[in-house]
Amino acid sequence: MQIYNTLTRRKERFTPIEPGKVRLYVCGMTVYDYCHLGHARVMVAFDVITRYLRHRGYEVTYVRNITDIDDKILRRAEDNGETIASLTERMIDAMHEDEARLFVLPPDHEPRATAHVGKILAMIEILIDKGYAYAAGNGDVYYRVRRFVSYGKLNNRDPDEMRSGARVEVDEHKEDPLDFVLWKAAKPGEESWASPWGEGRPGWHIECSAMSTCCLGETFDIHGGGPDLTFPHHENEIAQSEAATGKPYVNTWMHAGALRVNQEKMSKSLGNFFTIRDVLEHHDPEVVRYLLVASQYRSPINYAPDSLADARRSLERFYNALDGIDLEGQAPDPGNAAAGEVDSSFDERFTAAMDDDFNTPEALAVLFDLARELNRARKETPEQARGLALELKGLGSVLGLLQQEPAGFLKGGEGELPLSEPDIQARIEKRARAKQAKDFARADAIRDELASLGIILKDSREGTRWVLDKPG
Repeated sequence: MQIYNTLTRRKERFTPIEPGKVRLYVCGMTVYDYCHLGHARVMVAFDVITRYLRHRGYEVTYVRNITDIDDKILRRAEDNGETIASLTERMIDAMHEDEARLFVLPPDHEPRATAHVGKILAMIEILIDKGYAYAAGNGDVYYRVRRFVSYGKLNNRDPDEMRSGARVEVDEHKEDPLDFVLWKAAKPGEESWASPWGEGRPGWHIECSAMSTCCLGETFDIHGGGPDLTFPHHENEIAQSEAATGKPYVNTWMHAGALRVNQEKMSKSLGNFFTIRDVLEHHDPEVVRYLLVASQYRSPINYAPDSLADARRSLERFYNALDGIDLEGQAPDPGNAAAGEVDSSFDERFTAAMDDDFNTPEALAVLFDLARELNRARKETPEQARGLALELKGLGSVLGLLQQEPAGFLKGGEGELPLSEPDIQARIEKRARAKQAKDFARADAIRDELASLGIILKDSREGTRWVLDKPG
């Protein structure tokens, strides 16, 4: 298996620290607002990665943290007139609802910053003792960036370049403008914790160093996150963690690609900012997930009406291939590593694609070939169709796709039905009676009437089913 390592800027053969086991940490959400589409991109990307690692037989420990204390949370709680705990619990519940609707499996551990303050304080004290950090006169504690000689290695830039190319907070209490905060002194009335330097709260970067090493050890296999986290967040995590432990922090760094809306950066000021729940009010969650899976995790994604329409049509091809095949009791469990295990050339090609840095576009191409073979088998070798359908559903489950009932997906869609389901069924029954009476002109007229409304009838030995034909 080859994975692109942001640290070395090349694909590398993946060899876990402990054979057969993978320790994975992904930077999670700061829970002051509802999750947006950029969060969905990261959620789904690392859900696919985790599912595939388990499918390959690895025992994965997946940790995704929650930042439940920071400036944005304090400001939002004050603006709302609610407590910090009330705000963060409400947003965490909403986040879990969003990820479940997108078929994202929960991480194994979801540590919260406020539950790890003791670990954070201990790490800060180690950094001070080693000379990597210093307490300022205002109650803050800062990290000495220039003390860490390899600072900038993740981004392949030296500190002076970073200083000139980034917004660096100016603070008279810092020894160097590039130094960053580990502990922030509390303002009057703010939520705070006791520390050797006075009441305060953790800085953002130290939270992840403490939580990741607490859950996964001082060195672990994979650290992931969004495209905007390489600097300063992940660069600072490396500096803190390696200075504190004296050991390499992470072997492989992975970063998901950016999500754009109609080829523009998503921004509230541009009016193109969408939360996950905004989008799912109007679009099938699996269609949104397919759009996010269809691009390799490092590639940028463009969210636009045309791309969603393409995603829906692609899923319809799969579900049309599966429709009408009895898989009762045979549907694979999406979270089970063995669920998608099949022995065929399709499985070999799928594995080869995913082993190449989780190449989901190529993996989906294999599934399209499998769907074509399934459609052929339904006509020519029906006895093989059920096995191919199970294979398609099983490999789809590795990507978190194709786990709905085909008829339900095909009948659904964006927008209202042109007729109610009882009305549609009544017309199907009238058509059946007309055919029984050999009034084929009447039967054809009913079929054509429904087709003009976008309702396509499908006849089989088991009876007549209908699907909604989406325009475009």
